[in-house]
Amino acid sequence: MSYEELMLRAITKAEKFRYTAKPNPVVGAIIIKEDQIISEGYHEIYGENHAEINAINEAEKYIGKKFQDFSELTLISTLEPCSHVGKTGSCADFISNAGFKNVVIGAIDPNPKVAGRGIKILENNNIQVKSGLLHDLVEKQNKFFFHKHKNNKPYITVKIASSFDGKSHYHNERVFITSELSRDDVQKIRADYDAILTGGNTLRNDNPKMNSRVNFTVNQAKKILLTNKTYNDDSSFFKNAEVDVFEIRDLNKIINSYKDTDICSILIEAGPKLANAFLKTELVDELIVYTSPKKLGKKGVDWFYEDNTIENYGFKLESSYKIDTDLKETFKKNG
Repeated sequence: MSYEELMLRAITKAEKFRYTAKPNPVVGAIIIKEDQIISEGYHEIYGENHAEINAINEAEKYIGKKFQDFSELTLISTLEPCSHVGKTGSCADFISNAGFKNVVIGAIDPNPKVAGRGIKILENNNIQVKSGLLHDLVEKQNKFFFHKHKNNKPYITVKIASSFDGKSHYHNERVFITSELSRDDVQKIRADYDAILTGGNTLRNDNPKMNSRVNFTVNQAKKILLTNKTYNDDSSFFKNAEVDVFEIRDLNKIINSYKDTDICSILIEAGPKLANAFLKTELVDELIVYTSPKKLGKKGVDWFYEDNTIENYGFKLESSYKIDTDLKETFKKNG
């Protein structure tokens, strides 16, 4: 197999752990001797060994059987090995100490704490490094991670469910607008994000759980509550969850507070007032709209007014398809 084929294999197999490695990026590593795969490793669980260490630990079982020394081997990693010591040790140091002489990397880590430093450690230890192989695929696979470190803020998505006539809900009354299949789809979207944000009115009116109820293992998102009024911390929103509560109204300041954390993505599920407030800040990168064929009529609360439609906020339609009787549309920020 070529380096490109092996890199594609590592990217593909790493995808299995996207929900248990988050908020860390998914990473795969393969160790080979000439054309033979000696071992593979993946970053499987947040806070535990990174992919490269898992691959090296697995390869050690074959010393004296399939190879004599790590200098005979090539390590292929989808992302630049980390250079800093966080929840785990420096992978670049671990690789160097193992004795490798050849490393192939998919993408350079955009995190300023790494960003070329891992490669420098390897090269300073007389390791030949090739980087940039299938970079676009690695970045696409870890789009939240790359966005966070390139833009110095988490990736922000607003999700709304709308009636056919553009309404959110009835005043002080909870109503299910979209189909059960659309609501199941929302569960999968929640699984992708590192944090879910809502407002006090939604908490008090709907008593939402806002966790990801899916049939696979997932690191549940941190929850963020914005309210300056009293709230019940025994409500469903707080159960088995890590929750940050903000009483301040400065949305830029709130989002900026996650700049130096592991949080790379935030999903906003809130009512029209808070959703529109976020859209006006220009912090939002993506907007997901589920539209039902139901109409709520004049008693319903509008999502948008004529002067602040989705297009006027600077979004363009990225995708559109039916889920049962509903229409799911995804809008991305222009530019």
